[in-house]
Amino acid sequence: MADLFDTGPDDTAENAPRPLADRLRPKKLSEVIGQSQVIGPDAPLTVMLEAGSLGSVIFWGPPGVGKTTIARLLADETDLHFVQISAIFSGVPELRKVFEAAKQRRRTGQGTLLFVDEIHRFNKAQQDGFLPHMEDGTILLVGATTENPSFELNAALLSRAQVLVLERLELADLERLAQRAEVELGRTLPLDGPARENLLEMADGDGRALLNLVEQVMAWNVEKPLNSAALAQRLMKRAAQYDKSGDAHYNLISALHKSVRGSDPDAALYWFSRMLDAGEDPRYLARRITRMAVEDIGLADPQAQAICLQSWETFERLGSPEGELAIAQALVYIALAPKSNGVYVAYKAARAAARKTGSLVPPKHILNAPTQMMKDQGYGSGYAYDHDAEDGFSGQDYFPESMGRTEFYNPVERGFERELKKRVEYFARLRAKRNT
Repeated sequence: MADLFDTGPDDTAENAPRPLADRLRPKKLSEVIGQSQVIGPDAPLTVMLEAGSLGSVIFWGPPGVGKTTIARLLADETDLHFVQISAIFSGVPELRKVFEAAKQRRRTGQGTLLFVDEIHRFNKAQQDGFLPHMEDGTILLVGATTENPSFELNAALLSRAQVLVLERLELADLERLAQRAEVELGRTLPLDGPARENLLEMADGDGRALLNLVEQVMAWNVEKPLNSAALAQRLMKRAAQYDKSGDAHYNLISALHKSVRGSDPDAALYWFSRMLDAGEDPRYLARRITRMAVEDIGLADPQAQAICLQSWETFERLGSPEGELAIAQALVYIALAPKSNGVYVAYKAARAAARKTGSLVPPKHILNAPTQMMKDQGYGSGYAYDHDAEDGFSGQDYFPESMGRTEFYNPVERGFERELKKRVEYFARLRAKRNT
């Protein structure tokens, strides 16, 4: 009986139709397009194969960049039996059968390369189930995931496998793939130059998606090459890869935030538009933009926070799509606003000091004394009423007595905080004068 999940030759008729992506699947690693950082000269997999010491690996990357193909070719290169499962369709019973079949092969001297697609879908217990079989050599694990392994995979599993990052294909890589498809099909794509480039862009770095698009275009009966407008009429643009709770979401919001912090309104508008096009909720973006104003601008421009809140409210009143323009205006404003994290740094330092000295009581001279007993204890004694002092400033110490005065806030020389810095320095000079 054939092994469970065996992916060896089947009895499908040789003349049965096969998708173009399957027909163009590389037969050896040197035929793989892209991913030179993984399979190029001196790259990790190349070094492992040359040393004859291939270890378990986790491929992390977007769809359609060659994770499954490279796993198959690794099995060929190392004479291991290739078994493929998907975490979406497999559970503990299926895993047990896979491990038992691998043990039987091992007894006959045959190793097993187990390729697990969407490995992040397995829960902690299922991931733990791989460990003893990896350690005793029953399987060599090759996992594939589109999610960040450091968040989705157990530390124990990650400690036994090397994470290799596969990247989306560049336009030059996609062009090579399109040319390979044309050779396979025996004719060129019926597109002019700009339309051909548009087709490559529609694939959005996904080789499998490109080959599916090529297959569609090649099936059309056209008399002359199509231009971009005709191509757009016949093909819907592929939706950008985006998951509101996944890596793409956090990568794009990080890019947006850092563009604002870097005072680049053009880049900020680009990432803002990317997220909107991917279906992000404008309310989420309005909230994050307000956070940027608080965290990265602060008192360097006190209006920034108010402008962000106003844009948020405007969106709620106008709705979409007009309301997005108000958020975009706030985005440009905060990108160009003077930047300061002075209060943010001071706040974190004050919180740390408060945690460290949390039981210290205020000095007695700033404690209220509503009863005679409290007055007898010295509560309120020696308090200087600032309005009665010269310049309206007494210069007293308000920190706990055993702690002493501590400086947290250091304004920057930018925007309105430049004025606040002058005030801080002014009061520091007065305090020194009063204390002497």
